[in-house]
Amino acid sequence: MTNREIAALDAAATRVETPCGEGTAVWRVWGEGEPLLLLHGGSGSWLHWFRNIPHFARAFRVIAADTPGLGESAMPPEQDHPAACARPLAAGLPSLLRPGERAHVVGFSFGANVGGQLSVLAPDRVRSLTLVGAASLGLPRPPIELLKVRKLEGAERRAANAENLRRLMIHDPAKVDGTALDIQEWNTRHARFKSRGFAHGQTLREAVERLSCPLNGIWGGRDAVAWPRVQERLDLLREVQPGLMEQIIPEAGHWVAYEEPEAFNAALERMLAARG
Repeated sequence: MTNREIAALDAAATRVETPCGEGTAVWRVWGEGEPLLLLHGGSGSWLHWFRNIPHFARAFRVIAADTPGLGESAMPPEQDHPAACARPLAAGLPSLLRPGERAHVVGFSFGANVGGQLSVLAPDRVRSLTLVGAASLGLPRPPIELLKVRKLEGAERRAANAENLRRLMIHDPAKVDGTALDIQEWNTRHARFKSRGFAHGQTLREAVERLSCPLNGIWGGRDAVAWPRVQERLDLLREVQPGLMEQIIPEAGHWVAYEEPEAFNAALERMLAARG
């Protein structure tokens, strides 16, 4: 990674590795205080939280995992269910937490599904769960065709990555900046686990129905995989948990934490404070 800001944030982290399949799951930790576990989206890595980690590391011990099969983490032993990615994380999380400690878990997109599975597998380690742009709720989602980049290189690959970010991740084309492209480039080169097939199911909905922790939801108001039915997602979650805390951030797309970091950070901060 040649981006200096990303390299500096990476260098400031404490790196932890725990068993995963035939290798390890890679975690990064910043700051001190109450633990906040961030789980990135599909075909992503901890870099999905690039614009949020410095803010929360001022008051929390921020833990960002590379989900098994993505980023630098090894493939999970199985690949047939999002819980297959959650199991190595649930097994490794106690190594990141102090005795009796529970983490606030925040999951973006596929990471929301993994976070839901993790919260069911390790309820004694989870204080709250915040879903960000979540799929797998059993609700309709519009088809989004993405360009294939695996065989592309150079300017052609970067242009295709930019177009995919505009189609899926970021609503305002002007916010598809150089850092977003650097992150997308690194993420797509390291993605091995195929998560998109789970998005149309209801595996997260099934996990949410089994939760014992408080639930929050944050969506971009122009999330490409939910618009124009964003509120329907939150209404479904409230049916399961009437105490749901929610926030829709207007004119932000799917990758809301990157596109509108100040609004996202403020919303999540409010929710975490309320959950104690």
